[in-house]
Amino acid sequence: MNGELLAVLEHMEREKGIKKDILIEAVESALVSAVKKIIDVQPGVEVKVSLDRETGKIKAFAGDEEIKSEGFGRIAASTAKQVIIQKIREAEKDVVFNEFSNKAGEIVSGTVYRFEKGNIIVDLMGKAEGILPKSEQIPQEEFRQGQRVSAYLCEVKKEARGPQIILSRAHPNFVKKLFELEVPEIYEGVVEIRAISRAPGERTKIAVWSKDDKVDSVGSCVGMRGVRVKNIVTELHGERIDIVRYSEDAHTYIGAALSPAEISEIKLDKENKKALVVVNQDQLSLAIGKHGQNVRLASKLLGWDLDIRTKDQISQQEAQVKAPGEPAEEAREEAVEKAVSLEGLSGVGEKTGKALIEAGFSDLKAIAEADVESLTEIKGIGRLKAKKLIAEAKKLIK
Repeated sequence: MNGELLAVLEHMEREKGIKKDILIEAVESALVSAVKKIIDVQPGVEVKVSLDRETGKIKAFAGDEEIKSEGFGRIAASTAKQVIIQKIREAEKDVVFNEFSNKAGEIVSGTVYRFEKGNIIVDLMGKAEGILPKSEQIPQEEFRQGQRVSAYLCEVKKEARGPQIILSRAHPNFVKKLFELEVPEIYEGVVEIRAISRAPGERTKIAVWSKDDKVDSVGSCVGMRGVRVKNIVTELHGERIDIVRYSEDAHTYIGAALSPAEISEIKLDKENKKALVVVNQDQLSLAIGKHGQNVRLASKLLGWDLDIRTKDQISQQEAQVKAPGEPAEEAREEAVEKAVSLEGLSGVGEKTGKALIEAGFSDLKAIAEADVESLTEIKGIGRLKAKKLIAEAKKLIK
């Protein structure tokens, strides 16, 4: 039994990466409890068990006296087996936890193992199982059992049943890491990713900057004939990626972030990080984007609140609020303020006003001409409120 026990411990060390000394200490500790159950030990007498590292022989002592019992050998063998099984499980959990904790914030790959209430369980190369929650999946993306999948490792939780490895394909950092893998200049630190905003499965905006004037940050990310960004788009199953050149100049940066729309004028409120962006009529829908997506992603990328307007809209707003004898400059400031918040409408606070603007209803005229169904698609606006807004907008215009 002694030689076999050492052989088993050495095998565990080689195959499972569990140090033999850890297993030996665990066996010795468990045998102390087992010995106390088969013999009467006087209070204050210390029981010790030692396992010889060379021969595998096990000895038990009560104080300085060696314990010799016919049943000790049998109990020792049984206890050692149970401890080894338990410690192997615990050590394997620790090995997995430590290995994947070190990979947090990186991309890992595996195969789809099974589906569980909308979540995808991923086999991570036979070492562990990761969970890709439904909330962290890209909408409309589908996988088959056995299909290879890559994901961003968000975190590793230590639980009694074993480490819980949380994966994500919807996290903005998933796209960031894909760029690091695909673009050597980013991996080497020559090109930096300064900001990123994402609508998973639809569109991502990423701002890049080069430390070296000779290296084009955008060109590096796009690659020859667009091959680098195409590889990332393929991995994301067709998600659109806008690569924006980062700039310390707010005007330049805002213009780039709202690409592909062409900007006519930008008025900054640097203190509150707000900007009124003026575009031509034919660029309005492009700047705002479908369901306000372009301006929303640009705003998140910049960290600024953006209000997109045409010159005509600003002029109309100015005319509506300008009172007789009121100085032109004051009227203009009030027009801009009302354009940002739509405060002329009762029941429209800052949150609802922002939602209306993002959905493309950026002025009273747009709301007056809207239909009820279009407005009810906006969060927080029901049919009754939609009808009221349309009626009030028409009245204000008159």
